[in-house]
Amino acid sequence: MSVPAPLTIAGALRAAATAGLPRAESQYLVQALLDCSRAWLISHDDDLLSPAQAARFHDWLARRLDQVPLAYLVGEKEFFGLRLRVTPDTLVPRPDTELLVEWALERLADLQAPRVVDLGTGSGAIALAIRSRRPDAEVRMVDASAGALAVALDNAARLGLEVDGHLGSWFEPLAGLGRFDLIVSNPPYVAGNDDHLAALRHEPRSALTPEGDGLSDLHHLVATAPDWLRPGGWLLLEHGWDQAETVAERLCQRGFQAVSSRRDLGGQLRTTGGCWPG
Repeated sequence: MSVPAPLTIAGALRAAATAGLPRAESQYLVQALLDCSRAWLISHDDDLLSPAQAARFHDWLARRLDQVPLAYLVGEKEFFGLRLRVTPDTLVPRPDTELLVEWALERLADLQAPRVVDLGTGSGAIALAIRSRRPDAEVRMVDASAGALAVALDNAARLGLEVDGHLGSWFEPLAGLGRFDLIVSNPPYVAGNDDHLAALRHEPRSALTPEGDGLSDLHHLVATAPDWLRPGGWLLLEHGWDQAETVAERLCQRGFQAVSSRRDLGGQLRTTGGCWPG
């Protein structure tokens, strides 16, 4: 049996480049593999990887070329300054969702000890980001996936953030817990026939799409949220780039006030919210 040739850091990066992986991604993988900084990586490119490290790198490279998200390979993703553990049970948190957190924090700015719930929490990104900036808030997170909720609770424990988790569909597990000042959600909203789903095939489909036109969960949240909001409370929703008008119209029809939408980092209207009248 032939023995694989020793692999240096520079050799690993060359192999990744030859396979077609962007340099920034290959450097990120090697940094995660060695738990080192980019500056250290550059100055130690002649260092040898151990056989175990080389094998893991080749495995990661093959899986990344199959479009497995980087976050799943290294097991974590930074969001709003927090390092979150992620697994195939959860969506990978996106930078655009940080804008939803910023809007939520604005809505909470004048409230003391607000009550907040994040529906469809996944890794817990939104709930934990809010709690990290508002330690006085009572924050709850809900997910219908036991695997996702376990990840979210683990993230809360690792970060030392006290957030209660509830297993179930939308508001169902919150029965008897009263009303909230803020309901926030990044629900499944991709249409079931959207071509982008093929590139996202490694992420949980149920967290990406409710099938059909992609609007059913958004409509359900708009219809049911008033039963869970305090007077003057807010519902903030992330949605698809072409769904803002429909979501805003539903909010207005349901009786929400001050309905508006905000743009993501690419300039698309991707979050819409409204205030339940006080």
